[in-house]
Amino acid sequence: MPAIETEICHFFNCVLYLFFSSCPQSTCVHLLMDVLSFLLHSDPQRLVGVVGLEIHAQINSKTKLFSGSPVGFSAPPNSLVSFFDASLPGTLPVLNKRCVEAAVMTGLALKCTVNKKSFFDRKHYFYADLPAGFQITQQRQPIAVDGALLYSLLGGKKRNQVIQKTVRIKQIQLEQDSGKSLHDDLRSQTFIDLNRAGVGLMELVMEPDMSCGEEAAAAVRELQLILQALGTCQGNMAEGQMRVDANVSVHEPGEPLGVRAEVKNINSIRYLAKAIDFEIQRQIDILQRGGVVLKETRAYDSKSGETISMRDKEGLQDYRFMPEPNLPPLIVYTDNASLPPGIDVRQAVVVEAIRKRLPELPGVKRDRLVRSYGILPEHSFTLVNEEGLVEYFEEVLKATAKEPRKVIGWVTNDLLGHLKEQNIPVSQRSVSRTGNAIIPSCLSPRLLLVYVPAVTHTSHVGLTQVFQEMWRSPGKAAQQLIQEKDLGLVADTNQLHSICQKVVDSHPHEVDAIRNGNKKVLNKLMGLVQKETKGRADPVLVRAILQDKTS
Repeated sequence: MPAIETEICHFFNCVLYLFFSSCPQSTCVHLLMDVLSFLLHSDPQRLVGVVGLEIHAQINSKTKLFSGSPVGFSAPPNSLVSFFDASLPGTLPVLNKRCVEAAVMTGLALKCTVNKKSFFDRKHYFYADLPAGFQITQQRQPIAVDGALLYSLLGGKKRNQVIQKTVRIKQIQLEQDSGKSLHDDLRSQTFIDLNRAGVGLMELVMEPDMSCGEEAAAAVRELQLILQALGTCQGNMAEGQMRVDANVSVHEPGEPLGVRAEVKNINSIRYLAKAIDFEIQRQIDILQRGGVVLKETRAYDSKSGETISMRDKEGLQDYRFMPEPNLPPLIVYTDNASLPPGIDVRQAVVVEAIRKRLPELPGVKRDRLVRSYGILPEHSFTLVNEEGLVEYFEEVLKATAKEPRKVIGWVTNDLLGHLKEQNIPVSQRSVSRTGNAIIPSCLSPRLLLVYVPAVTHTSHVGLTQVFQEMWRSPGKAAQQLIQEKDLGLVADTNQLHSICQKVVDSHPHEVDAIRNGNKKVLNKLMGLVQKETKGRADPVLVRAILQDKTS
């Protein structure tokens, strides 16, 4: 029986005792107070989650880590396999310089210490899609250690408060990927595709500094954005370019960490959060029932929303690590001055040269957007989270000289809404114009703001309608659509005076309130005028006319 149910039963037993016992009243009262105190101070949720992550990021490289085989997704099975990838006798590894530079750049971006000398090791395990029977990795001394990932969460009641967190990066190591097993359940057969075998990976090991699925998901998303900004990993989780293993345990605060279970190969940030939260609650339930959490490897079933036991968790001794005999120590150099005589700088990995190529990172970019344009923090998250959207936003500002807070609404609401509806990425841009004809595309809002002055000062509703009509009518000029759909500004001053007079005459009580000093009522009259004009009246002009007529 769960602990909380046991406590409830105990409570009711005591209540019955009070009713039917012949003990003195004072004794009964003290007993009841003791029971209530026990229940109030017994918190079944004192156990909290502890989460650490191991992330395998596929290095953005044309060729594999130790062979010249090309890297490609969805190629025909076993079409991208060299002799070394298939582990044919007599083949030797040749280290890919691009992969080393990618690992160094990632380490620098995550404030790691880059080891001048690192080593490769063999990690033995026997799967059908691992032809050699071992994986070449870095276990003793990896290429980068002791870093930190700064990430942010949006919290508060309105989800608009930025909460900053930090997770320590234990190490970044280079290693090769395994192949892929394809199971045919109908024929009870398994096929092996070695296209992925030998592809370069960075394994990033995070310390257990997170407490829930939301924090882990935010950290992985931030890492994904950093890797994409660096160009070291494309970060497409659907294609397996980022895979996450979550180490989850629970404990009472201040007590030693509990036994951890590892949830393997999660390929979605949304599923990552769900898998971790389920696993935390599963372990809490086990401990509250008096059970024992097993050290095991589990998988996440997205259909049931549960984690499923796969096997016992391997230990270091199970892998029988040994130095890789066919690869010398990996040496990187601080700067050109530290290069030994006779070393060609084009063949060396120089840390300072890589540091100079670091781009603006997502966290810095968000701070700059908020500081430079005065937009809200949550808007900066939206801009940075969509690849190419920051550049697009700044292009719109440059082309239109509009108020940033007005443009941000267009970009984050109208533009993104239409792009997602059409399943078009932000970075896909194609514009074709002949004269005033504007074909709807990712740049339509910018061109609309630039080339359609008739709507640049109108309400958000009117401009939204023009934008929507341009998407529905490819090839039609914006001015043509404005005329056809009657979406332009009401430019006739006499017409506006007539509409305003009609509103004033039909609302005498509001007019009296304004004349008696309640100026806020004027906004109601302005709203009625905009309703009459379908949002196409210049609000500044309408206010001036109404003020004159109600003075």
